[in-house]
Amino acid sequence: MWIADKWKDYEVIDCSGGEKLERWVITHWYARTRRSSGIPRKKKKAGSIGTVTTTAAKKAGGEWEFFDLPEQWQIHYGELTFNLKPFSFKHTGLFPEQATNWDWFGDKIRNAGRPIKVLNLFAYTGGATLAAAAAGAHVTHVDASKGMVAWAKENAASSGLSDKPIRWLVDDCVKFVEREIRRGNHYDAIIMDPPSYGRGPKGEIWKIEMPFIHLLSCVLRFFLRIHFSS
Repeated sequence: MWIADKWKDYEVIDCSGGEKLERWVITHWYARTRRSSGIPRKKKKAGSIGTVTTTAAKKAGGEWEFFDLPEQWQIHYGELTFNLKPFSFKHTGLFPEQATNWDWFGDKIRNAGRPIKVLNLFAYTGGATLAAAAAGAHVTHVDASKGMVAWAKENAASSGLSDKPIRWLVDDCVKFVEREIRRGNHYDAIIMDPPSYGRGPKGEIWKIEMPFIHLLSCVLRFFLRIHFSS
């Protein structure tokens, strides 16, 4: 089992009965989210300064109701700092469970013994980007949302990583990969966590079932080029 044990101000308290209870310690608020899975446990009452709960799923995935929450706060994982803020569609700007992946590839990068180029697609607010950069990689960060790329830059600044070799791009991820292949560029590692639905920089509709197989085949070409040219 991999455990994300470097969180200084976040923890999952319970995951049972179709709900997940999280504590974001700095601001002392609890997020109770429906539709999570886990082993049933005896329920505990959560008292807090700020609370957020989910309502019925009028939209895909439901939405949150907020009570006495700050507009923005920070949490820390090891040497990384993230600026968070809650949205009605159940996002805070970070998925803390991904930290186990950051630890895994961070060790790979540090022990590679050579410079590593990482491409982070659908890079959101930059959790994986910052983890890779902190480990010593040259990172290309690509997301279709200008606002998310700006947010990722803020996280880099808060983490003291503004001077690291990170290339920030607002672009359609599929089109970017296609152009990189034509240019003959390559990467040692590619990170992808695509949304099920979204929009591109020009309003294009993204549905994961439409271009994803094509995107995977394009990404595979990066690694085939590395394998057969080495």
